[in-house]
Amino acid sequence: MAAKQAEQALVEQWRDILALHARTQCELDRVLHDHGLCASDFEVLDVLAGCRAAKGTPSYRVQEISERIHLSQSALSRLIARLEKEGLVERCMCPEDRRGVRVALTAKGRALHGEVLPVQRAVLARMLADDRP
Repeated sequence: MAAKQAEQALVEQWRDILALHARTQCELDRVLHDHGLCASDFEVLDVLAGCRAAKGTPSYRVQEISERIHLSQSALSRLIARLEKEGLVERCMCPEDRRGVRVALTAKGRALHGEVLPVQRAVLARMLADDRP
């Protein structure tokens, strides 16, 4: 009986996590829409904004982004193509591996990220507060 209760508690905890994720994702999409972004767009910009380079333009390979963003490779490629079309990121060939592609923020992308960062962080603070019901 105790094992069954522990299992049920684990399942309920998992479902609570999924529900919190869904609510937070929806709220992020809602508030970021005013800035022409969705939550996944912002995640890519945020990852790129955190990139530090020893020399040259700070950039990540698409594969490195995909390891940090929970999207399929094809969905991420489409998202990056859209962000590039909007002038927020730029793609270039990877000098160390000509088959690879590197992605970097443009000045426009960096400015938009800076503008939207406090909005996104405020949503996270509100949605992920410990005292949420």
